[in-house]
Amino acid sequence: MKFTKSTGILLLFMAVPFISLAQDWHVGAFLGASNYSGDLTKQRVDMKYTRPALGLLVRRDINRYLTIRAAFTWGIATGADSTSTDKFLLARNLSFKTNIFEGSLIAEFNFLDIEEKHFTPYVFAGIGGFGFDPTAKDVSGNRVRLRPLGTEGQGLPSYPDRQPYDLFSFSFPFGAGVKAILNDRWTVGFEIGLRPTLTDYLDDLSRNYVDQNTLLAYRGQKSVDMAYRGDEVSGKQTPGVYPADGSQRGSPKYKDWYSFSGVTITYRLGSGNGWGNQKSLRCPVFR
Repeated sequence: MKFTKSTGILLLFMAVPFISLAQDWHVGAFLGASNYSGDLTKQRVDMKYTRPALGLLVRRDINRYLTIRAAFTWGIATGADSTSTDKFLLARNLSFKTNIFEGSLIAEFNFLDIEEKHFTPYVFAGIGGFGFDPTAKDVSGNRVRLRPLGTEGQGLPSYPDRQPYDLFSFSFPFGAGVKAILNDRWTVGFEIGLRPTLTDYLDDLSRNYVDQNTLLAYRGQKSVDMAYRGDEVSGKQTPGVYPADGSQRGSPKYKDWYSFSGVTITYRLGSGNGWGNQKSLRCPVFR
């Protein structure tokens, strides 16, 4: 196609909305902490198990009070009975650790016009998908993947109702925070976010013990050793009383949770001052 002056004017006219919209896009990062809540803890957030979390995010301002955010976040979930004061948990002596890789889509509801007040508290809610793979150190200090061991009889013909759990599940992020404008380009914030999930195996722990001999026959000694660890003393496996088939190991009553809390910093794309330069374009409802 021959490029003419009129063509250039038309292309510029078509590009104006996208240039304007770019002012409402932000890219940034998250730096904070991750926590876990499940069968290895007795409270919603146990600060003993706080670990680092990092993420990348993209925000899009829909209007002054609604922002949509897409993010990819990495964190660590971990827990151990050995740090508990509960006698049952101490006797069970289980532990786990897993990386969490989460992709999420979240809506932020801002209470104030951040362009006018230069800050705003907000609440958020959304949906996420995450991958995980629980591990634990054996008596020799080697890290072992727990899912292939089927510690609760997953996949065994004697327990047809127990199938291997998926290493991908869904979470439902929600929480609250506050963000403030540093200048025309940069915004900084802090938030606390909880994640209830659809899995009870984030920690490889959910139901009852299975028969020791059946587990040994199908999965081997390592599976038996990692299913019950109350017989470990001073770094050695000692003769102990493996719990009877059907004895309580975990509780399927509640699904596992994790949380990401920390600081966000974002950079506004495009030129100008975003909503501050677009007040004349706003729908009267949002003025």
